Amino acid sequence: MADPSSVERSAFRQFERSGWENVVNEYDTSFGHLTTQAVEPLLDSVGARHGVRLLDVATGPGYVAAAAGRRGAAVIGIDFSAPMVAEGRKKFPSVEFRVGDAEALSFSEESFDAVVMNFGMLHLAHPEQALAEAHRVLRPGGRVGFTVWAKPEEAVAFAITLRAIETYGKMNVALPQGPPFFRFSEPDECIRSLLNAGFSDPRVVKVAQIWRLPSAGALFEAMRGGTVRTAGLLREQTAEAGAAIRLAITHAARAYEKAGIIELPMPAILASAPKSPV
Repeated sequence: MADPSSVERSAFRQFERSGWENVVNEYDTSFGHLTTQAVEPLLDSVGARHGVRLLDVATGPGYVAAAAGRRGAAVIGIDFSAPMVAEGRKKFPSVEFRVGDAEALSFSEESFDAVVMNFGMLHLAHPEQALAEAHRVLRPGGRVGFTVWAKPEEAVAFAITLRAIETYGKMNVALPQGPPFFRFSEPDECIRSLLNAGFSDPRVVKVAQIWRLPSAGALFEAMRGGTVRTAGLLREQTAEAGAAIRLAITHAARAYEKAGIIELPMPAILASAPKSPV
């Protein structure tokens, strides 16, 4: 008989993959200009430059891979969502993209000088396995780097959305259970996980980001149409609760309006570490 936790994680993996296969355009439109704000700091953290062999895991539409390519790195971008890979190939035809599994990389040991993941750790059933795989495919002295969202009280869009759901709806809904969404928002957890995967001297910094939206109502639409877990939470509410949640999110977002634009602080946590030289 299968381990219940294993079955649940398998269901979560399928839930995430199916979700990212169906929100390609919506994610790009709503989150693309936000998540790309962390790209250059992420690439700096692993020393991406001319001649570096770099693997971009959970590449999505390919923005990190393309930026690394512009620096002169030899890049491969992988994602478990085939439509995301197709979008990356369309946007950046000079970059190599493949469908791939972050938790079981199809590359030999010591194939890369750098491995990066921009907000991908949040969507994996076994993120610690992804770090172990990154360690395996890195050469000695190579570097890994990943970004996640800061705590919801700092990443304001999540605070607004989750507060509205808690107030007018319910958080305990019938969705596959995955790792805690804000697990790696804690620097100590980033450090612990990197050390456990075999890396040394981990470093964690905060990257300031601002999410600029055209209207207060755009926040609800972005969360409902351009995410997977949060969208799942919103879908599972009753019609009455959903309407109240939408109004609450829109009202709260108005407090961040500047010159007709909603500006929400959305900092990222950036963790990086080298693989110890032999």
